[in-house]
Amino acid sequence: MRAPAPRWAAELNGATLEAARAAIPQGLVDAFEHVGEIQLHVHRDYLVAALTALRDTPGLEYQQLMDIAGVDYPDRGEERFEVVYCLLSLTRNHRLHVHVAASEDTPVPTVTDLWPVAGWYEREVYDMYGVLFAGNRDLRRILTDYGFRGHPQRKDFPLTGFVEMRYSEEAKRVVYEPVKLAQDFRTFDFTSPWEGAEYVLPGDEKGAALPEAKGAPTPLNADAIRKADDNQSATKPAQAPSEPYAKKDATSTAQTGAGNPHPHATPKPSDPDVVPGKGGQNQ
Repeated sequence: MRAPAPRWAAELNGATLEAARAAIPQGLVDAFEHVGEIQLHVHRDYLVAALTALRDTPGLEYQQLMDIAGVDYPDRGEERFEVVYCLLSLTRNHRLHVHVAASEDTPVPTVTDLWPVAGWYEREVYDMYGVLFAGNRDLRRILTDYGFRGHPQRKDFPLTGFVEMRYSEEAKRVVYEPVKLAQDFRTFDFTSPWEGAEYVLPGDEKGAALPEAKGAPTPLNADAIRKADDNQSATKPAQAPSEPYAKKDATSTAQTGAGNPHPHATPKPSDPDVVPGKGGQNQ
């Protein structure tokens, strides 16, 4: 029985690079480790042979094709696209990426003969980026709608698109129309509401105060106005003892009546059934 997979897959990066260079003698442009993962850059003419070697070579055994991703680099010139094959080795608990450069007119060989699931992945890359795959017998769009123009994941594709879809109440069906932006440009105000905007809003001119003459007194603030009102308002004594702050308070503890019997109090009647004894009540 073979040894179990390592706990940390990064421990296999060094051995994987050596095994990959030995298994792919032709078409390997570059091989290196980046962010803890192995990247193999292969020429598209040797793509099928390289992926077959990675799948069938003992010590590599990347049995599963997990995904095919596309990347757009407009600054690279003609070969602006990259097709990335994400492989997984269940035997070794390890992953690696195979990168292939591609252009809009040069197709990439299909790998549906190695992994049939690649047919759907290649359709996604074609739909989003426009990369062609030679040998794919069902290369058509898979994510966008029928009659869609362009490829949405390209960097030069407009964010608004070209066609918008809506439901028409008049036609009682979904209609397609060219995109119409009612407001092409907008001015966003990021000024703090506590500081106020620099421009004049509609209606602000009604409350605008006239400029004061030079040397005019400074207007009073809220605290000054409140203090002035307190000084001018006369204190009014309470009219009845029931009003708040009009009751008389005791000036000493002798006037509180503590410990004095009530003037109309009577002695409590004795209970003949209760006879105190030595052991306590009712004993």
